[in-house]
Amino acid sequence: MSQHTDKELDVSNSSRGIWLVKVPKYIASKWEKAPSSIEVGKLKINRNANQKVQVSLNLSESMLCMDNDNQEAIPRNHKLDVTPVNRQTLGVFSQGPSGQRLEDSMLEPDKLILEGKIAQRLECHPYADSNYMKLKMESFKKAREPVRLLKTLDKVVVAYKPVSNHKHLKEYEEKKKAEGKRSRDDKNAVLDMLFKAFDKHQYYNIKDLVTITKQPVGYLKEILKEVCNHNMKNPHKNMWELKPEYRHYNKEEEKAAEPGAGPSTSS
Repeated sequence: MSQHTDKELDVSNSSRGIWLVKVPKYIASKWEKAPSSIEVGKLKINRNANQKVQVSLNLSESMLCMDNDNQEAIPRNHKLDVTPVNRQTLGVFSQGPSGQRLEDSMLEPDKLILEGKIAQRLECHPYADSNYMKLKMESFKKAREPVRLLKTLDKVVVAYKPVSNHKHLKEYEEKKKAEGKRSRDDKNAVLDMLFKAFDKHQYYNIKDLVTITKQPVGYLKEILKEVCNHNMKNPHKNMWELKPEYRHYNKEEEKAAEPGAGPSTSS
C-alpha cells in the first residue's frame, strides 16, 4: 500500500470559472491524435437579444483531413448547449508546474494546484446534416454486427490434434489383457499356494500374492477374504494375513514374523 504524504494545495486560482465540455467520441479521438502544431478548431461565443449565450464549435480543415483514410467523414459544425452549475461545487485540480514560474516548478514538480471551479456545463452536438446522418448510420451497422461469426474452413486446422488413446488408458488396457491371460486355477490349488506362502511370511501385499499365485486379482481377492484378514491399520496397513483359525504359528514364530525379523517358519 502506498504511503500518503502531506502536500500544500495552491488555491490562488480558486475564483476562476472553468467550463466542463462534453464532446462526441469522434471529436475526442481526433483531438487525442492531433499534433500540437495544428489548429483543431475555432470556438465562437455570441449573445442574442435576450443576452443568452450561444456557443458554436467549427473544426478546422486540417483536423477533418487528418487520418481521414481510416475513418468516416465527421461533421464540421457543432453547437454547444450551455447549462450553469449552481447546485454543485466541482473543481479542477492539477499536479505539476501549471501556473508556476519556471524556478518554482523546478523546486516543486509535484505541487498540487486548484485550477478553478466548474461554472458552466457544455454539451457539444453536431448539426443534423448529411455527414452526421451517414456517421450515425455506420455506427448503427457496427453495433448490429455479431461478436462471433461462423466461418466455413476450406482446409483442416492442425492447431490441435486429439489423442486417440491416452497413456493411462493404454496402461489400463495392458493390465486388463495381462489379467485376462491368467486362467483361474482350482480353488483348492490356489489355497495350497497361499498356505505355502504364509508358511514363509506372515504378511503379504496383494501384488506379491498375484505374482506368487498367478491368478486374476478379482478371483484372488475372493479367496483371500475367506481365509485372510485385510489389515487397515499400521504397522501392517494394506497387508493380508491368515485368519486366526488358519494360523499354526507359535508365539516365538509370530514375533519373528514382525517386519525386520526375517520370514517365519512353520511348526
